[in-house]
Amino acid sequence: MKKAAFMVIILLFCLSVFGCAGLREMCAGFKGVSIKALEEARKDAIARHFNYDYFTAYSKSLDALKQMQAYVYKQDIKQHIIAIYVSQTDTTPVGIFFQEVNKDTTKIEVSSLSSYAKDLIAKGLFNLLEAKLPPVK
Repeated sequence: MKKAAFMVIILLFCLSVFGCAGLREMCAGFKGVSIKALEEARKDAIARHFNYDYFTAYSKSLDALKQMQAYVYKQDIKQHIIAIYVSQTDTTPVGIFFQEVNKDTTKIEVSSLSSYAKDLIAKGLFNLLEAKLPPVK
């Protein structure tokens, strides 16, 4: 019983110091799925506009990443992100961010702390999206 009370006090302390978002990010970092660094690297992202509505751009990007054999570790259409590792064996994180420009155009940004991974994923993803390939089944 004392252990549970102690854990509740620690949790309340963390919430008061870090807030919910900080605690969530700390837990994500502990699990190895934090996207904070990818968001910070976004200022140097490789970006391109595509003539797809937001949902289509997001869906086609997931299909393209599957074709590229990237490992998706986080996808959240409401947060406008897909976070991947380059592959199952190369765990360099890369973030793909989506921004609806208008109803028929979506901006896609590829960010990573690794310029090699960023270039590799951006080139492959953008080439597949420009080819307008059908979805992977």
